Amino acid sequence: MQQRHQDRFQYFKELCNTSRDYYVAYVSRYLRLNADTRVLEIGCGEGGNLLPFASLGCEVTGMDIDRGRIEQAKHFFKERGQHGLFFVQDFTSCPVPQAEDERYNLVLIHDVIEHIPSSVKLDFISHIRGFLRSGGIVFFGFPAWQNPFGGHQQISDGFTSKLPFIHLLPSSLYRRLLRFGGATDGQIAELLYIKEAQVTIECFERLAHTAGYSILDRTLWFINPHYKQKFNLKPRRLFSVFCHLPFVRNFLTTSAFYILSIREKA
Repeated sequence: MQQRHQDRFQYFKELCNTSRDYYVAYVSRYLRLNADTRVLEIGCGEGGNLLPFASLGCEVTGMDIDRGRIEQAKHFFKERGQHGLFFVQDFTSCPVPQAEDERYNLVLIHDVIEHIPSSVKLDFISHIRGFLRSGGIVFFGFPAWQNPFGGHQQISDGFTSKLPFIHLLPSSLYRRLLRFGGATDGQIAELLYIKEAQVTIECFERLAHTAGYSILDRTLWFINPHYKQKFNLKPRRLFSVFCHLPFVRNFLTTSAFYILSIREKA
């Protein structure tokens, strides 16, 4: 397991840097960010993605099912003199705001959709619609399933955390390899859960269309922008020729960025 997964403050700082350098600029192409902008992050963890938006004056809210992460988010924001509203909540059971001024201009879902069970992915994505203000947008970011570490095996202990593509093995063989490599029972259970919840580019776009969204932008990354923080690698977009090759592009995309809006009725 990498040190950043144990040192949550380091992880928070790395997320802040990536969000400031890439996410803010990406969504700013479609939305003005100022004191009138309400931002919601679903699965916010320690709140690192939200801090740069708060620094721009946006009203930020984060929700997560992990109470410990929410407490850390409150602490980290307070240390930096920034205001943010954080609460423990399973988004799928979160009531839809009834008033327009209670909804959000921007909803962030980064590295979350690949953890949502396949059976409820469509319900999850559809539920977001009720949280968007008129003209609001959704930012999704996720690793394509077949990329070298699309199974998140790097979170495990032992040598298997450094092995690419092993998440593509049959589940029974994958389980045995993880156990042989030194992963704990809890880590194995989580990694097999992620394997079931896998999401490809094609799958995500079908879900978005079915849920009634328009795709305003898609940017596929060969070198994930967050790798600048993790490995000091320069982010690189996937070559255009590969972006248009279904299935193949999933092996080469370490992160897929999307901007969605609610599709207008014909």
